[in-house]
Amino acid sequence: MIAVKHLTTEELKAGLDEIRQSPPETGTLDMIVRRPKTNEREVLNEGQLDRTEGLVGDNWLTRGSSRTEDGSAHPEMQLNVMNTRVIALLAQDKARWHLAGDQLFVDLDLSAANVPPGTRLAIGSAIIEVTAEPHTGCAKFVERFGGDAMKFVNSPVGRELHLRGINAKVVQDGTIRVGDMVQKL
Repeated sequence: MIAVKHLTTEELKAGLDEIRQSPPETGTLDMIVRRPKTNEREVLNEGQLDRTEGLVGDNWLTRGSSRTEDGSAHPEMQLNVMNTRVIALLAQDKARWHLAGDQLFVDLDLSAANVPPGTRLAIGSAIIEVTAEPHTGCAKFVERFGGDAMKFVNSPVGRELHLRGINAKVVQDGTIRVGDMVQKL
């Protein structure tokens, strides 16, 4: 693992051109991360997506959400999907990607213009749908990637490009594997 420092706003902005080169229609699934318990991560080569459970074995369903009245899991926040090029910039080492807390890392343009809510993405034999719930990060994100990173992903350009990622839900059960094509439907 390389020595990691939190990047400055200027260093982060320098990565925007590379991020904007993400493919708009067909990309790849570069990492799958399951969160079996709070602060635990399992990097998988293969996973199962399920309409009820999300990523099977992930704690999304049991962890619940502060964004629902009864504290139950938020149905529109079943999966967190992040752009590979963004996490590569922030984390500086692939061994740190899982720290973002997202389950799926894809090389695909996740901008609001390219994948608005309702957009469906085929991954392996599964289909997911982008939801309108914003994905903005938390205190753990700041701790792991720095305050400038949080400001960067939540800046106007960061929100436009969905640099912190998107929320999605499973609409067709299926198997996903690292290296699978991610196809905008």
